[in-house]
Amino acid sequence: MLSESLGKSERLQRSLPVLDWGRRYDRDQLSGDLTAALIVTIMLIPQSLAYALLAGLPAEVGLYASILPLVFYALFGTSRALAVGPVAVVSLMTASALAPLELQTLSEYTTAAAVLALLSGLILLGMGILRLGVVANFLSHPVIAGFITASGILIAASQLKHILGVTAHGHTLPEVLTSIWHELPNLNWPTLIIGVAALSFLFWVRKGMARVLVSKLGFEPGLAATIARVGPVFAIVGTTLVTWLLNLPGAGVKVVGEVPTGLPPLGLPTIDFALLGALVGPAVLISVIGYVESVSVAQTLAAKRKQRIEPNQELIALGASNVSSALSGGYPVTGGFARSVVNFDAGARTPAAGAFTAVGLLLAALTLTPLLYFLPKATLAATIIVAVLSLVDLSILTRSWGYSRADFLAVLTTIMLTLLVGVEVGVAAGVGVSLLLFIWKTSRPHVAEVGLVPGSQHFRNINRHKVLTDPSFVTLRIDESLYFANARRMEDLIQARVLQNRDELKHVILMFSAVNEVDFSALESLEAINQRLKDMGITMHLSEVKGPVMDRLIRSHFLEEMTGQIFLSQYEAFERLKRVSKEQIAEPSAA
Repeated sequence: MLSESLGKSERLQRSLPVLDWGRRYDRDQLSGDLTAALIVTIMLIPQSLAYALLAGLPAEVGLYASILPLVFYALFGTSRALAVGPVAVVSLMTASALAPLELQTLSEYTTAAAVLALLSGLILLGMGILRLGVVANFLSHPVIAGFITASGILIAASQLKHILGVTAHGHTLPEVLTSIWHELPNLNWPTLIIGVAALSFLFWVRKGMARVLVSKLGFEPGLAATIARVGPVFAIVGTTLVTWLLNLPGAGVKVVGEVPTGLPPLGLPTIDFALLGALVGPAVLISVIGYVESVSVAQTLAAKRKQRIEPNQELIALGASNVSSALSGGYPVTGGFARSVVNFDAGARTPAAGAFTAVGLLLAALTLTPLLYFLPKATLAATIIVAVLSLVDLSILTRSWGYSRADFLAVLTTIMLTLLVGVEVGVAAGVGVSLLLFIWKTSRPHVAEVGLVPGSQHFRNINRHKVLTDPSFVTLRIDESLYFANARRMEDLIQARVLQNRDELKHVILMFSAVNEVDFSALESLEAINQRLKDMGITMHLSEVKGPVMDRLIRSHFLEEMTGQIFLSQYEAFERLKRVSKEQIAEPSAA
């Protein structure tokens, strides 16, 4: 009974990690969490407003999407420092998903965004229940890097209209730039001055403020870096005051306007089955991209403190966060890199820091929103541009070109299609190209003829090393698992090598040290090779067969029909067959 009770308790703690860290919560952790929450709250207010603007939503929706999701992640999440909320890439994907729907009113648009969050949350929850965290592995790092780089460029370009004070549209880079070009005659100079000033200040904050705080004011480097990261708050306060004092809305400067004060609206968004059908595809992409970004950040921060996260539980936590966002008038969320780093550096010790941040944001929604009326949209656009340009890494093109042409093609495809066609097509094409290239590479397995390195028991490629061989037998090392896509090529490679010295050759050894699996098609190819060699008077052997592969072969008739033996090591096969070869040569001479 005791062991059964303990087992239930452990399962409950895995499902609700708060029960694990919560029972050990102490005053030191509380102090660190409160400090981190204060700093992240200050940082998250302008971020959430800016990302709502990027998604095409009212500013307050960004605040709503940052409150309950933080609470639910604190309950279900396994990362001690991850800060959940709106992020740039997911905001762009939200705008891209909702744009084709041609919704008529702002209310319909916000409802659709909540439905998208609900679908994303349910998808993540389903993946977590089925323990499908491994799905994220289908997104290769080059594809993710290419997608984020292209998204950063596209986001920055889309915000130029707010810096210039013009009305522009478009969801691809050519559309956005063409629209802005045509609108340049309508440029608003006061808006441009505010936008450029905000951009200049924010770039200085990112590059130079921390150095000034350290060198001239004597701040600790960590604290200086944290203060620098909340620089957008200073830009918002300054430009808001200037806009109010000079009455710049009268000069055409667009401001956030009235932001409703009060609690987030709680309730299930209106469900329309036609809308659900249109949003399922984008919701899947948002779920997977958001999960990959979040888990990458969480694992990086956890490693710094020698902690670990549970990827499948993270699916549950992110799913619950998105569902809670949908139920509180928000839109899709995930773990953000910048705010999570700030949370970590500011001393967050447990997920409770996120819950305290949610309280701070709730107080802001109840009290501070009237102060945002004169906040220029150009300042929020500058905040977005500076944030996303840090994500742009065009060096991935040169690095992937130098290392692997296949990875370069995947990166280039993802970047170009994201910029020229759209974010959904870009990431889907990147995944498709990666999978096709993987199939192409594995369908052309590297097969090396190996020989014995003198004075050792190691075998290496005869074209790369000086090795010992024997003309009566040949060893071919197959450097790939065998399956339907490469089985026929393996047959052709072996046949071509055998025909090179057919008269002298008596044995063929297939070295299976790199073969992790043999599927049924490959098994039939092995049977065909065995029969073909038998007809030529050549014996086929295997060496260094792994246990799981041997288990499969035992369940077939192949081992009974194979003409040769299975050797535990390649060295054993080499010595045994060399001895057999000498005996076969000696017998005719003795006669």
